[in-house]
Amino acid sequence: MKSFRWIPILLIVVFISACTSSGGGGIVGIFETPTPLPPPQVGITPAPDAQAAVTAFLEALQTDDFEVMYNLLSQASREGVTLEDFSKRWNNVLNEMSASSIDFTVLSSTISPRNAEVGYSITYKTVLAGDIQRDIVMRLVNEDNAWKVQWDDALILPELAGGNLLAMEYSVPARGDIYDNEGLPVVTQSEALAFGISTGEIDPDLRGTLTTELGRLCRIDPLDIEDQIDFSGPGWYLPMCEGTREEAQRLLSIRPGGLVVSEYTSRYYHRGGLAPQAVGYTQLISPEQYNEYRRKGYNGSERIGQTGIEQWAEDYLAGQHGGTLRVVSPAGQIISTLGQSSPKPADSIYLTIDSSLQEYAQDAIAYFRGAVVVMEVDTGRVLAMASGPNFDPNYFEAENPNNAGLGNLVNNSRTPMLNRAAQGQYPLGSVFKIITMAAGLESGLYLADSPYDCQYEFTELPDRILYDWTYEYCQQAIARGEACNTVTTRPWGLLTLQEGLMRSCNPYFWHIGNDLYTNWQRGADIANMARGFGLGSPTGIQQIPEASGQILDPQSQIDAVNQSIGQGDVQVTPLQVARFVAAIANGGTLYRPQIVERIQPVDGDPILAFKPEANGVLPVRDENLDIIREAMFMVTGPDGTARRDIRGLQFSVAGKTGTAESGSGLPHAWFAGFTDNEANTGLPDIAIVVIVENIGQGSEYGVPIFRAMVEAYYYGSPQRQFYDWGQIGYPPYTPTPPGGGVVP
Repeated sequence: MKSFRWIPILLIVVFISACTSSGGGGIVGIFETPTPLPPPQVGITPAPDAQAAVTAFLEALQTDDFEVMYNLLSQASREGVTLEDFSKRWNNVLNEMSASSIDFTVLSSTISPRNAEVGYSITYKTVLAGDIQRDIVMRLVNEDNAWKVQWDDALILPELAGGNLLAMEYSVPARGDIYDNEGLPVVTQSEALAFGISTGEIDPDLRGTLTTELGRLCRIDPLDIEDQIDFSGPGWYLPMCEGTREEAQRLLSIRPGGLVVSEYTSRYYHRGGLAPQAVGYTQLISPEQYNEYRRKGYNGSERIGQTGIEQWAEDYLAGQHGGTLRVVSPAGQIISTLGQSSPKPADSIYLTIDSSLQEYAQDAIAYFRGAVVVMEVDTGRVLAMASGPNFDPNYFEAENPNNAGLGNLVNNSRTPMLNRAAQGQYPLGSVFKIITMAAGLESGLYLADSPYDCQYEFTELPDRILYDWTYEYCQQAIARGEACNTVTTRPWGLLTLQEGLMRSCNPYFWHIGNDLYTNWQRGADIANMARGFGLGSPTGIQQIPEASGQILDPQSQIDAVNQSIGQGDVQVTPLQVARFVAAIANGGTLYRPQIVERIQPVDGDPILAFKPEANGVLPVRDENLDIIREAMFMVTGPDGTARRDIRGLQFSVAGKTGTAESGSGLPHAWFAGFTDNEANTGLPDIAIVVIVENIGQGSEYGVPIFRAMVEAYYYGSPQRQFYDWGQIGYPPYTPTPPGGGVVP
């Protein structure tokens, strides 16, 4: 009996233990088994995601991030190959393949704590060998709880195991040609002749013949050649120009002493380069471009378009390269062929440019900084686009002995390679008054015959007095001892709005800008009208680079006044001005300027053919557009600012002179206008814009060039060889203005 005394006590202990193990949340039955705690983890970390490591490796491959790929290699792999060699191996293979992109899919994986194998499918999309698809297994090792790739060449392609290489055999078509709108050559692959002068071998008896004939061929003033010879002295080579045998037939038949002729095969730019800033030039693929073009199927030794049409149309002008991709042993033996393609001939580009008109435009602006744009008013077709100073794109041919001037060309402070027609940004000066006039008319506050007393002074600003351009001319006349009684030295007096444009009365347009800003809280009207005319944004030409210009809302009275005459922060391109002048002429449609007529393959229909594309409408009612057009015809009439050099012209033209203060030096000379002769001549009407930088008055420098372009268009050549300031295409006499006077 005594041995059973401890049973109740034992039952109590068991009961208390059961309650304790339940954590207070319940009671475990006496005969239940409690859940054991998990054993502690000792020395083993769960394996990371091997598929994620493979994905990261291949995603880095898609972006050529070889450093990221290298950092994903195992320690042993990195000890066996440097980052430089690893990157070079991948880059060379991708270039040789002409791999344009890479796709991959991770398929499956086998993973243990220390090692993994991940299968994936990879497709190299190549330009010349088609798609190359392989299923590959990547081996990985777990290092410090991260999966690392065990590198092998077979991870690129199984065929490359053991150090095998890829080799592409290329078939490259000849580069396509560029022609003008009549099919005359602008750029072709041909034999060319470089002409120069050896000053020590000149025959004195034929020196005049030498300079005259070279001047004719190279379109250089013979007197300039004479000056170069005299300045250089004997023992020098003077590069002149390039030409074809046909172009130089007369000079070659004479062969005067001192003439040096060197023959080479090249991409030849005819006539020393027609519209070179727009057409552009080619050069060898640069180191920075090498990988990009190898991936496009180039072998790396080709010349490619670097600017202008040559660059824009590279895919057409280069044709389609062909190639055969092979696997070769380290010793160069062919093992297998992976893919191949056949070449296709290049396409030809036909421009809207008229070669003859373009040459005259280049001659007119060649010695200045400036631009000339000629555009059909009803289509947007660009017939001429000249930028001065000019340059010879043949200088970019390494085989051309005249290319010694390339360094001077590239480093020239006058920036001859800048296409001032589309990329030059300038204050528009008084040509902008057309826009101010449109804003005034559309506001309803001004009519065609709204009067204004145009005097010397403008006194509407609280803190300053502004002076009309006639005041400056009057001061110059007084300095010469003359009376101020001519049309350029006396104020006009009472004017209508149309007459204000005709006489380019600054106070009238200052008044409109200040009136809209101050009295009617319509300060943005003129800026909005300018934007509606296409200023401050690209024209959409697409085929060549262009600048946007700048039109800002005025923030003060002086801003509004300056903007009203195209000064202050106004910035425009000549191409933009040609576009809106053409729209005024055609009834209000803003066409996208275009410089490519068609892209023509060797066989078949054109790939691309010109068609007019309207991309805007002037925000001006028809009746107000008629008022503006009529005023522009008055500008070229007997009382207008363009009367002198338009007088006697046999074709109806309208326009507006402009003289824009540049902030340094003499003002820029503008003239912008259009013809109105299609009904009489059958030729499409054209808009012409001329700017000559830092030269003087638009009426003296812009108008003569405008007239020369009109005559060249209708007659085939300018009819007046000499102007008050010199011959078209040669440096004019530039007088120092006695008082800085400006004729708008």
